[in-house]
Amino acid sequence: MRLRTRVLLGAAAVAVVAGAGGAYMATASADENTAPKLEAESYSAQSGAQTENTRDAGGGKNVGWLANGDWLQYDNVTLGGADLSVRIAAQNKAGGSIELHLGSPAGTLLATFPVAYTGNWQSWKTVTVTATSVPAGKQTVVAVMKSAQQYDFVNVNWFTLGSGGRPPATATVAPPTTAAPSPTTGGATGGTGTAGWVDVDQAAWQQQVAAFNKLQQLPVPAGTTRVSEFHTDCAVSGEAPDDPIVFPGLAGASHMHTFFGPKVTATSRPADLFGEATNCNAPGDNSAYWVPQLQKNGQPVKMKSFRVYYGSRLPDPSVTMPFPPGLVMISGDAKKQTATPKGASGQFWCAGSAETGRSADGNWPVCAAGGNLIFQLTFADCWDGRHIDSPDHKSHMGNAVNGKCQGDYPVAIPNLSFMVNYDSLGGDGLALSSGMASSMHGDFMNAWKPENLGPLVKVCLDAKAKCGTTPSFTGG
Repeated sequence: MRLRTRVLLGAAAVAVVAGAGGAYMATASADENTAPKLEAESYSAQSGAQTENTRDAGGGKNVGWLANGDWLQYDNVTLGGADLSVRIAAQNKAGGSIELHLGSPAGTLLATFPVAYTGNWQSWKTVTVTATSVPAGKQTVVAVMKSAQQYDFVNVNWFTLGSGGRPPATATVAPPTTAAPSPTTGGATGGTGTAGWVDVDQAAWQQQVAAFNKLQQLPVPAGTTRVSEFHTDCAVSGEAPDDPIVFPGLAGASHMHTFFGPKVTATSRPADLFGEATNCNAPGDNSAYWVPQLQKNGQPVKMKSFRVYYGSRLPDPSVTMPFPPGLVMISGDAKKQTATPKGASGQFWCAGSAETGRSADGNWPVCAAGGNLIFQLTFADCWDGRHIDSPDHKSHMGNAVNGKCQGDYPVAIPNLSFMVNYDSLGGDGLALSSGMASSMHGDFMNAWKPENLGPLVKVCLDAKAKCGTTPSFTGG
């Protein structure tokens, strides 16, 4: 097992990431967590959590990305009484609970806070319960997340644990500076749906399908490389701690992202992108693409290039359809914090030169002169035919079964592959804004003009012919 260390909770605490299970652990400082108020981000260990800037009164950080089974551990806690409170925000209507246990996630149950929908991920509510007992002395308290479904369901800002800690019943909620969409409108994509499921505009989709079916394939000349492919090259359009898919309308709520193509803000929706200038070179591509920022010793690493390949992995690519209007999706997992030694899946690798070694933590290659660090990120390419977004921004997409898009995901769409090239030879000091190399992920917001995308799919992908940025053929 390889470990990565970094400073946490001041100079006296050192955090480590265990490669085996993804649990984030830390050796706490000797400072006591004194009731009544305990900031959620002051954990000494956790599994499945990330911190982010909060819109709650007082600002600071809250802990998010919390799903069933995730936990937060607090050491050296003294309870001041039986009145316990937690400050929560929840956009997921499924709800759940937060259990406080003593000693470990499976230890004695101290109290259970019910979690219900509050409006969005930054609409805050205080929930108060009474502890079953008040043990004396310093304790280890573990907050365990419980929910009947697999998706993130709650954000936590702080706890109060004992006398003097019960906040007023009329505690105020600080609204976002920009109104966040309600979950029934599907967040970033708009449209109709429930709890993050966003329905495709069937009328617009059927119109696009009808126009696509009328297109004619072109004769493929001899010498054309017979692989389903076209591409777009984009430059950096901005960097910001925003994510209009995961945190629609909440500026600064995410880790830092590098955006490509058109200008993107926290409020961007697919329809908005058509009105923005883009630096992507494929005609008709106003889509937005983004990845977490790569940093070296805390400073951004310059991009060398960014290319998106569109292809098909199906034995019969002729069934591939264009993207539906408004589609958004994510590949990868920003919460995954595991070691990536040489040979592990999810690797950064060297392009243009050989790998000559690894960083001290083993997670990053060292590239010989003349090359650069690169990552390839591949998206799912079978669509459910009904939704353009889902609660985790992945569940409306799936992979082929026995070489076909079928079952819950019957519609084949172009397979996206991000080729993210960095002006770096790799080595020590590297980290993503989302954490370890294993947390690499990418976001796609479709804003292709149908009149441009349709011919590329029909002429290039469906005919199993290699194209560039236009529906014209290339060799070797």
